[in-house]
Amino acid sequence: MFEKLFMLVKNNAGTAVVNNPIIPAKYHEAVINEASSSIIEVLKGQMENGKLKEMIKYFQYPGIYSNPLVNSTVNKFANKLNDYYGIEPAEAVMIAKELIPPVMQEMIEQSAKQNTDFTLSKLLSMLNGNYDMNNLLSQLAVA
Repeated sequence: MFEKLFMLVKNNAGTAVVNNPIIPAKYHEAVINEASSSIIEVLKGQMENGKLKEMIKYFQYPGIYSNPLVNSTVNKFANKLNDYYGIEPAEAVMIAKELIPPVMQEMIEQSAKQNTDFTLSKLLSMLNGNYDMNNLLSQLAVA
């Protein structure tokens, strides 16, 4: 699952990372990995902080560009770009805003299809250490 997320980010990284003169070529793969880990960290944080229901709603009714989940991920990724790669904060935020929302939108679109690696139950199971989340998901989706 983590590899699939990395590939999803990589496929969306053209303008924001790969073709961006601010990011040296030697860091492209590492930056893509940082974007992937930022998504995972924010989603996992949602679960750990008892906000699973809000996360389910996000995947069911995405208001992608105004959602706090996306904003948190953008900020986390921008901070990593600034801290680890020396990219100025304003530029880091621009890069993060260009990459993270489309990736998360694609995750939502793929989670709606039941035959993908990004179904909500698979995603939550991965974030929760492979615990089967189907029963809990069905209870929370109805509630």
